[in-house]
Amino acid sequence: MFVHRSRGPRAAGLYHRSRLAYRPAMTSPAMSGRDWTLILLLSVIWGGAFYFNAMALRGFPTNTLVFGRMFIATLPLLVVIAMTGQRMPRGWKTWRGLTLLGTLNIVVPIILFTWAQTQIASGLASVLNATTPLWGVLAAHFLTADEKATPVRIGGVLLGLAGVVVMMVPDLEQGATGRALAVAACLLGTLCFALASIVARRLNIGGITPMALTTGQLASSALIMLPIMLVVDQPWTLPVPGMDAVLALLALALVSTTLAYWLYFKVLESAGATNSLLITFLIPVTAILLGVLALGETVTPIQFGGMALIAAGLLVMDGRVFRGS
Repeated sequence: MFVHRSRGPRAAGLYHRSRLAYRPAMTSPAMSGRDWTLILLLSVIWGGAFYFNAMALRGFPTNTLVFGRMFIATLPLLVVIAMTGQRMPRGWKTWRGLTLLGTLNIVVPIILFTWAQTQIASGLASVLNATTPLWGVLAAHFLTADEKATPVRIGGVLLGLAGVVVMMVPDLEQGATGRALAVAACLLGTLCFALASIVARRLNIGGITPMALTTGQLASSALIMLPIMLVVDQPWTLPVPGMDAVLALLALALVSTTLAYWLYFKVLESAGATNSLLITFLIPVTAILLGVLALGETVTPIQFGGMALIAAGLLVMDGRVFRGS
């Protein structure tokens, strides 16, 4: 989940996806067929990221996979920026802020989610990723002066958190501490996403296009991950990964990161930040279907119950059910 600021009435404020943060505008523009197509396509691409992660983990350890994803994804974005005449961020102060954002917004949560997928199903990880807006409401309430939570939003948060508890209790009762820790790691990752949006506002990094800001965070994250990968994984000592893992890594970087963010900026530009929240609801559906059909994962009735509570919480927070839109 990356953070950026966007100008104009359609993308004012901060929103949380599986990776960008905006405060939704009070109104949202009507969506065209093209907007719906892009949102559905993005939900498939980002939902597929959990599938690609699971496949790539068969050949790469966590830190190497995270570094490879960030490094490979950065290269084509740099080409796009050069071809469109945009400028990369400049100045030590700006890059210091981007490095902080990259750490909170990319490095820590993606390491946590990637490790978690060695313990839990990709579909479950995607559902937990969708709790980011819940933490966003709490973080904004306690850490900002102008975004206090309303009773409706608090109700949505409580519903979502109840769903998380429902999914965690069986593992704790059965002594499956590995899975319980993986769930906790995912929740910590989503909390980092929420905190990153608050930090982004306080850093007030302006004058940079969303694409350049995202690329800067990816580049700084790759630089952070490089020494971690070399020291912890020592990739030169590892066996050569299989072709399926290599292809999964390339898909994760080029499709679920580079292409996804290029498409996401298109969605924000035409559909607005509030409508883009729909992606949050659709990503777990894709990830669960891919996990069941391609990886042989299973989803228990209790997990379905937890997912339903999380979805209900997100719907309440979104407010569409009350506005009838």
